[in-house]
Amino acid sequence: MNEEHAELVFDPDMAQTRFGYGRSPLVPGPRDVDDMVAQLRGTEEPLAGVRFPSDEEMRERIAALMGKRRVFRSAAEGSLERERLQKQYRAARRAAFQEIAGWTGATLARRVWSRDGLRERLVAFWADHFSAPGKNERYKYTAPSHVANAVRPHVAGRFEEMLIAAALHPQMLHYLDQSTSIGPNSPFAKAKPEKHLGLNENLARELLELHTLGVGSSYTQHDVRQLAELLSGLTAHPNKGTVYVTKRTEPGSETVLGKEYGTRRSRISDVESALRDLARHPDTARHLSRKLAVHFVSETPDEDLLVSMAARYLETDGDLVEVVEAMLRHPASWHPVEHGIGNFKQPELFVSSALRALAVSLDQLLTVRRNRLDQLLGTPLRTMGQPWRQPIGPDGFSEEDVHWITAQGMAARLQWALSVPTALVGDLPDPRAFVETALGPNAPAAVRFAAGAAENCREGIALVLMSPGFQRV
Repeated sequence: MNEEHAELVFDPDMAQTRFGYGRSPLVPGPRDVDDMVAQLRGTEEPLAGVRFPSDEEMRERIAALMGKRRVFRSAAEGSLERERLQKQYRAARRAAFQEIAGWTGATLARRVWSRDGLRERLVAFWADHFSAPGKNERYKYTAPSHVANAVRPHVAGRFEEMLIAAALHPQMLHYLDQSTSIGPNSPFAKAKPEKHLGLNENLARELLELHTLGVGSSYTQHDVRQLAELLSGLTAHPNKGTVYVTKRTEPGSETVLGKEYGTRRSRISDVESALRDLARHPDTARHLSRKLAVHFVSETPDEDLLVSMAARYLETDGDLVEVVEAMLRHPASWHPVEHGIGNFKQPELFVSSALRALAVSLDQLLTVRRNRLDQLLGTPLRTMGQPWRQPIGPDGFSEEDVHWITAQGMAARLQWALSVPTALVGDLPDPRAFVETALGPNAPAAVRFAAGAAENCREGIALVLMSPGFQRV
């Protein structure tokens, strides 16, 4: 699709709502597709006063927290010293979880104030694709580092780099129980035959089924087993992060999708080679292209759109900006909702786009306390059915509209729309002006009338946020 044609189908409002976090009264939207792509290829905008710690720093912090817990538990029961140490640990634990709240607030701040809404949407999309919520205290604390350090830096790069960073991150190894996987014929297993150590296929299966090739593609159970054997040396070390222990690895080479990896002595580079080949596979191109199109455009995306995206993926060895650009330059991506295109907003997108339309201040978002954040975001999202980055399984949250259009979910959205804007914004905007902000110049006449006829600003804002035009993209 040439640039001239792309500019003809470009819709500035849709660029913000379908491919970003919605319209803002203060942040301008992209001028055209070229602008969207240039922003994505450019350097990410810094967020004032916000710096996310590296994985190494995260390990140091969690080690210090766990150390305080060990020290207090080792003190004599009932002693004053134990009580003192327990107070220190609890204070450190509260500080750690307040820090998580701060990182969540920073994520929302980027969504509300960034000009590059497409980048923020892509970060959320890939974070869900590589879902790995923590299953214990240590990994609940480190879960944000998986997104910040393994996903975000790669959304404008090649998929294989993100795959290696995200799939081999300690957070993923913990979530999919990779640290319990031992080659059954490895020196480690033979040294402890009484423990019946063996393979865990979770990571291998999800790599093939969810992260790369997709369900029903060209892999078999034999490929799952062979990949699991290749991965068996991987484990998450609390102080070192991801390590590859050859004594845990199943001896010999493994064959995945007809290609042999490893030798008598396997290395982590063999694992990375297998992941790069999976990332460049035609099935992966089709799977990821469909998933992106379904997420951004429609549950039933245009077939020519999918072909164009997958072709660009293969032509560029999985350059994700090129794939996204192929989506943006295809006319089918810009069909209006009235044509049966467009998705119902997931709860997280609904809340984030409402905060952007309300222009909630940076100070409000970056200084929010943990309990306050739970009232404004945590509990409402759980009630709407989408707890913050905590899907039920590794396949992430559903993309089907019917999953989100429920009586309980809609009631929770209405309650949020009636209560939270008032709590966050001192002086609510005039609902008649807010219609223009949230829905743009093409806002339906019925919504304009309802907003103007509302008894007060609180109800007028809620009417706009609950309107079909705001709920769909």
